[in-house]
Amino acid sequence: MPQPGPLMSSSDRGFTLPELLLAAVILAVALSGLLMLFINCIFLNESSRNLTTAATHAEYIMEEIRGNGFAGLEDKITANNGTPAGWDLNSAEIQSQYNLAPLSGETITTAVTQSGNPVGVSVKVNWSDRTHRERSAELRTLITDY
Repeated sequence: MPQPGPLMSSSDRGFTLPELLLAAVILAVALSGLLMLFINCIFLNESSRNLTTAATHAEYIMEEIRGNGFAGLEDKITANNGTPAGWDLNSAEIQSQYNLAPLSGETITTAVTQSGNPVGVSVKVNWSDRTHRERSAELRTLITDY
């Protein structure tokens, strides 16, 4: 240990190497925790955005179904003579027919959940997330004839 001289007082000693290493380890652990938090927030943001987009697409289709009137609604929703239903869509059809940006592997299916008056209608949106897990969102409503 150097002796205090004319330019160095006894209070100017500084940090030792073990103290600096310990401080560096604590800082690295804290920053890695913050980095993990930031990465999780990014993934949650994407998941939330996809769910909002899917719900918006389902609402869009539901409003179109409501706008078609009550007469023959069940036949328009369900398959007729082997032809696909009017609102069962894949990603390409969502883009071309409705000019909506589809999610990865998105499909929209519609179904009648209750016959008669009122008619129960279900619109289900399926898509794949970043990890290729299947996700879905479903809206249900009753449509009646006044």
